[in-house]
This record gives sequence, structure tokens and C-alpha cells, in this order.
Amino acid sequence: MAGHSKWANIKHKKARQDKKRGKIFSKLSKKITSAARRGGGDMEYNSELRVYVDKAKNANMPKDNIERAIKKGTGELEGVSFTDFRYEGYGPGGVAFLLEGSTDNKNRTVADIRHFFDKNGGNLGEDGCVAWMFHSRGVISFADDGVDDTDELMMLVLEYGAEDFEQEDGVITVTTDPSTYAEVREALKGEGFADFITDEITKVAENSLTPELGTVKKNMDLIDLLEDHDDIEEIYHNLDLTDEVAEALDAEM
Repeated sequence: MAGHSKWANIKHKKARQDKKRGKIFSKLSKKITSAARRGGGDMEYNSELRVYVDKAKNANMPKDNIERAIKKGTGELEGVSFTDFRYEGYGPGGVAFLLEGSTDNKNRTVADIRHFFDKNGGNLGEDGCVAWMFHSRGVISFADDGVDDTDELMMLVLEYGAEDFEQEDGVITVTTDPSTYAEVREALKGEGFADFITDEITKVAENSLTPELGTVKKNMDLIDLLEDHDDIEEIYHNLDLTDEVAEALDAEM
């Protein structure tokens, strides 16, 4: 059986994000909008929003862009009415997709998404067809070369509400409930770990698929189209890359 690891998936995801570094403001805007829609626009009471605004400021994102993203999430933009959406479907090989975002024209957005799926050998599904398998989690990963005592660090993050602590290939990955994500993140920063590889609240699938390389490439083409759509803020899927497939994809980037 081909080997696979959580780190292989994280590493490939980061490589794709780095390749699209020019779109960092768009990605951050979507994260800010999503956080504001879920928890409101006041950073004092919305720790998730505070995290992503801090990230945006560190990336030198203009203040006007940040404020617009927040207002989009809270529905405060004058003359524009955004509607939240969630679409579910299947990519090539039966890979499950869950999409979330907001739009000022739902008919346009669903037509675009349906076209992307059809073009790449997938299809939109009924509401609830895949959402049941995705669960919200905070995921933070970082290099372990600055860790003196792994057990002590593990106990620390567990005290702050972490659910899982894994060390693999020189990387530590901490998984949390969304409600304790900000506290665990601040605890890690307090210990000197601020250069995170992965640092986000996402949805993790309880069941994953590990297709062969050709099918993975078709799903990656679909993901590229979805990532470039302005209305789509979050893309979740249950694609799990084997080490060999991740290495092959990285070599082509």
C-alpha cells in the first residue's frame, strides 16, 4: 500500500498557495469575510476575525480592503446585498467537495460552479450529500526544530484546548476545536512559535479518498477554477494525497 501522511497534504497545499502568492490579498479577504459572517465584525468578540485581520496587516494588505471584506461579511456594504451560499458536489473519482461563500447574484454563481464541475468531470449534488462528512477544526503546523521538550509543549496546547498533537517529518501539527483555536495559537506564539506553516480554521473530512495521479490532477484543475472565483470563499474536499502523488505534483509545479 502506498504511504501517505498529513504532512504530505499540508506541504503540497502550502506549495500551491506559495505559487499563487500574487493572490494573497484575495485569499485573505475571503477569510476575513467568512470570519465576519460567522462571528460579527467586532474583533474584540470575534477571535477568528482578529487572527485573519492580523495576517492581512502582516501581509501589508490595504486598510480599505480589510474594512470592505469585514463589511461584506456583516452585510454593511451600501448598495450591495450579498447572500451566503453552500454548494456540495463530487469531483472526478467521487472526491467530495463542499463550497462556501457569498454572492450578489446567486444565479450567476451557481451557473459558474456547475460549469466548472461539468467541465472537469464532476457534478453538483443535492444539499446534504457531502456536508455530513466535514467537521470544523483549527489546524496549526510549524517546524519542530525549535522544540526543546515535545511532551511539555503537547501538554501546554492540550491545556489550552487542543484536541490532537502530531509530530511527523520535522513538523508538528496541532488540531483544535474552532472555539479554542485562537487561544491555542496565542499560547504557541507565547512560546516563540510564530512562523506557522498552516494556520487556519478549516473543515476536515472524516472520510478521505486517495485516487491515482491522473484523477488527482483532474481534481486539482477543478480546484484551480474554484479558487479563482471571487464569490467562493472556502473550498473543502476529502482528497488525501499519497506521498508519491504529492511528490509527483510538486515536481510539476
